[in-house]
Amino acid sequence: MARFARIQVCQTIQQTGMIPVFYHSDLEVSKQVLKACYLGGVRAFEFTNRGDYAHEIFGELNKWAAKECPDMILGIGSIIDAGTASLFLQLGANFVVGPLLNPDIFKVCNRRQVAYVPGCGSVSEIGYAQELGAEIIKVFPASNVGGPSFVKNVKAPMPWSNLMVTGGVEPTEENLTKWFEAGVACVGMGSNLFPKEVIAAKEWSKITDMCKEAFTIINKLR
Repeated sequence: MARFARIQVCQTIQQTGMIPVFYHSDLEVSKQVLKACYLGGVRAFEFTNRGDYAHEIFGELNKWAAKECPDMILGIGSIIDAGTASLFLQLGANFVVGPLLNPDIFKVCNRRQVAYVPGCGSVSEIGYAQELGAEIIKVFPASNVGGPSFVKNVKAPMPWSNLMVTGGVEPTEENLTKWFEAGVACVGMGSNLFPKEVIAAKEWSKITDMCKEAFTIINKLR
């Protein structure tokens, strides 16, 4: 069961403005990365379902986070079908993110009052997701479907849209400025926030510093 209420989850995502997107097959590495992000101010974190036994890693990570990072809202990403969503909901996922829009996932998540953030690449998909009850919609892959101009042009006729962009987001002032000036509610950031060499060297403090710097930029842009 989710530890955080759906409304709280959506508000936190919008208020912080950034969600790290991460997967690693090693539980201890995942713990250190999660803690580093937590120390950097992150309060919503997307662990992705991108490897064998990812659900086992997620389950243990979620239990650990409840004690070590009590205010961290841990969700699951890369979910494409209702069965997989149900599996992670049983493991306490506080929100579900996908690269695509699947109406069956809405049914599962809505029944449990858990936020589902579907991936959309067109205005019609965004409108359909809102019809199905999405509070926040993921534009994916953001840089490929039109970049910041796509967000700006969607927000013009549909200003109520809360859009999170993933794909092509970097923790730099130049990049973040383009996205937030276009009107995004939040950015999802993956590999650019977790350089392979930093993970390999276990330099966790660098991840903390990058998170802090990103939030400083985001807060200045709002």
